[in-house]
Amino acid sequence: MRPALKRLQLIERHLLGHPTATEAAAWQVQLFTDPELATDTEAQHLLYQGLQLAGRKQLRQELDLIHAQLAGTARRQRWLQAALHAVRRVLPQALRR
Repeated sequence: MRPALKRLQLIERHLLGHPTATEAAAWQVQLFTDPELATDTEAQHLLYQGLQLAGRKQLRQELDLIHAQLAGTARRQRWLQAALHAVRRVLPQALRR
């Protein structure tokens, strides 16, 4: 595996995993020996936050669209019910004539 991918895998394991005490200690040693690791880790953490926010925004948009569709359906149903009610009221009168 390429070194860059190994590094990314290491960072992901730290950010997304649940490290044991031994792994956490090893991480601290790596941070001490590799000054760029903290910067790379922070960049990856910010990327994850951005992806999470984008996902939430997309979900909110989808939920808003569903809500609008349901509200539109309810309005159409209310209109249809009102129209049918009016027809039912008028129909008996029209049949009596």
